[in-house]
Amino acid sequence: MPANRSHPLILFDGVCNLCNASVAWIIRHDRRDVFRFASLQSPAGRAALAAAAPSGGIPDSVVLIDGGRMYTRSNAAIEIARGLGFPWSLAAAGLMVPRPLRDALYSTVARNRYRWFGKRAACMMPTPELRARFLDG
Repeated sequence: MPANRSHPLILFDGVCNLCNASVAWIIRHDRRDVFRFASLQSPAGRAALAAAAPSGGIPDSVVLIDGGRMYTRSNAAIEIARGLGFPWSLAAAGLMVPRPLRDALYSTVARNRYRWFGKRAACMMPTPELRARFLDG
């Protein structure tokens, strides 16, 4: 199922413990069933990324594809929070911080995520209840 206006797609690092915990957190707070997910390492994730950014490689970032637009790094995190509704949408206030500063902080965490939070041997497998929300489930 491709991402569309009603179901934005979140691409994440499937072997990163922090990324998997973030996806679990988003699912718990996504009461309106807005988002769909795919790991960046999966065929579905690579295909979605290639369609959204044909000339790019695999980013070291969470990626949000929504309505034909692609968001990365801090912009992706802010847009995901917006999609979760109130009170998480208040994170949009972060847009007042210049993007280079937001992305510098994001990049520091991204660069150290395996050391600080660990890494899995394989991508997570969604539970049967959540499988429909994952393109690669």
